[in-house]
Formats: sequence, C-alpha cells, structure tokens
Amino acid sequence: MQQAAKPAPAPQPAKPKPSGPPPEFQEKEIATMDAAGLVRILSDGGASEFRKAKACMRAGELGAKEAVPALAALLDDEHLSVYARYGLEPIEDASALAALRAALTKLKGDRLIGVVNSLGKRRDGQASAALVKMLNGADVELARAAAAALGSIGNAASAKELLAVMGKSKGLFQMAVADACLVCAERMIADGQRDQGLALYAKLTGPEVPKAARLAAMSGVIREETSPARPR
Repeated sequence: MQQAAKPAPAPQPAKPKPSGPPPEFQEKEIATMDAAGLVRILSDGGASEFRKAKACMRAGELGAKEAVPALAALLDDEHLSVYARYGLEPIEDASALAALRAALTKLKGDRLIGVVNSLGKRRDGQASAALVKMLNGADVELARAAAAALGSIGNAASAKELLAVMGKSKGLFQMAVADACLVCAERMIADGQRDQGLALYAKLTGPEVPKAARLAAMSGVIREETSPARPR
C-alpha cells in the first residue's frame, strides 16, 4: 500500500531586515546638527568615537567657532586627533589657530607633526618662531614637517630660515628643505612678492642645492621671466 506523502514543512517567517546601522553608527542626525549639539557630543565622555569623529567633521564644515575648545581638547586623543584637526583647520575664527599654536607645546610624536601640518596648511605666520625652533631641532621627522610648514607660509622670513638650514644639511633632509624652499618661492610670487620669489629661485640654482631642486628652480625662473601675464 502506497504511503501518503509527508506534508511540506511550513514556511518560516522571514526575518525582519535591519532598519539601519545601530544608533551609535548613525550620522544623519549629526550631518544637520548645529554648533551647540556638536559641542555636546564632543564634550560627552560617553559618546562613541564614531559620533565624535563625525561631530568634528561637521564642526569644520560649519566653521563653528563655538566648537573650538572641545576640538582642541581632542588634539591629543590617540584616535580622534586627526578629526579634531580636520574640524579646526577650516574655522576662520582666530581662536582655531590659537588652539593649534597652543598645542605645539603640549603634543609629541605624530600628533605634534599633525598640528604642524595644519598650521602650514593655514599659513599661520604667528607660528613661525616655534616652527623655526623645530626646524633646527634634533627630531628629523618634526624638522621635515616644520620645513614644509614654513615653505607653505611662504614669506621672506621663512625663506631666510630655510636657506640657512639647507646650507648645513645633507641627504634626504636637505632635499626636503630644498623642496620647501621651492614652495616658498611659489607662494611669494603668487602673493605678489615677485622679486623676492625670483631671488629665492635664483639662490636655489646654486651648485650646493640638490640637483632636482636646482632644476626645478631654473624652470621656475624661466617660467616667470617668460610669462606674458607677469612680465618684468
């Protein structure tokens, strides 16, 4: 006798799809938050690193000067220092640059180099004295970062300090300082200090200058002297 077929198993109810990332990883709210809300997140010891990182980025987008103290407090944070600098760099209020300068005496290692990079990006001339001290210091990586920052600041005082160090340097560090000198010359010309920039280019064509920088300086002189937009 033929046995009856077993009934098919009842279909299992579909598992509900997750509605989105967990609350601590949701950024939509932060992306539209005002400065006061951002400060609350940045100052909250219980807030996740993700939320604080997003708050740093949003503060920079807003140019929120109200967030400067909270951002400055994160500059020495192992995981959030980069985000804190990202937030501070675009803020035009003088307090942002003051916070970055103040951090130069408090930080060490990569976090200090990061702040030096930020000051160079902002072309903060008030940081020059501290940068010159680092340029002449024993920490080669920090000195390299200081050279780049001074080159970016791009004025006659920076050029003088960079040339002095390049003349007594060797190897890769000398090349880094020479590159900073090239940037400095470009900055001065772009800022309307054409004669000073050309004079720096001329000094960089000397035989003691690393070959790559020397050739770049010669190219810069030719470009500027033949530019129809900037005739002598």
